[in-house]
Amino acid sequence: MQGFGILGSAIVALVVLAAFRSAIIADVSAVDYCWRIVLGCGAIPGIAALYFRLTIPETPRYTMDVEHDVNKATSDVANYLQKTDTTDENDGPGNHVGVPKASWSDFTSYFGKWKNGKVLLGTSMSWFALDIAFYGIGLNNGIILSAIGYADTHDADFNLRAYNSLKNMALGNIIITIMGTVPGYWVTVAFVDKWGRKPIQIMGFVVLTVLFIVMGAAFNPLKEHSIPAFIVLFTLLQVI
Repeated sequence: MQGFGILGSAIVALVVLAAFRSAIIADVSAVDYCWRIVLGCGAIPGIAALYFRLTIPETPRYTMDVEHDVNKATSDVANYLQKTDTTDENDGPGNHVGVPKASWSDFTSYFGKWKNGKVLLGTSMSWFALDIAFYGIGLNNGIILSAIGYADTHDADFNLRAYNSLKNMALGNIIITIMGTVPGYWVTVAFVDKWGRKPIQIMGFVVLTVLFIVMGAAFNPLKEHSIPAFIVLFTLLQVI
């Protein structure tokens, strides 16, 4: 659903810009209100999620590991498996046991063993590399759109030019998301159980590496002589 969230943010930006069109053309500083509203709208889903998180029952894992109530955790699991109502006498305090708190010595003794440490290292470094690529692309969408001339306008009036540039960037982000990000997520949803998570991730890293090398080495020639090829490569980065 993250793809739809990205698409939603671009749509919100476009709607807010359209609502402030007259104000921006009259005084370009009105853009300040736009980004504040867009940023504030992003908090609404978070607040809703926080409300539901605070009102749902705790998981058996939390009950056992944090509250140290083994009996209640066991009954919660049994109730869930039996599809029975969990709001019964088992919701009261149960048998609390003394479980030692996790410590750095536990962490180092466990992950100090290579068979455990390599899993943590591989997982964390994979996510680190993925985040650099994913957020690096997303945060530079505006720069990319400007580089290929999509955000540029030729209006004589500065305020009108600023408005149209921002509008074009919002439209460009919507197009990029619809063409690349959303389909990319749902291709993975469709094939992740058939292909496997590791093969999909390895395939993604390999393809991203190749595409980044091509775009990095040929950035200026692509931008100057082949905008369609540049757009295709950039869209593939969003898909992967």
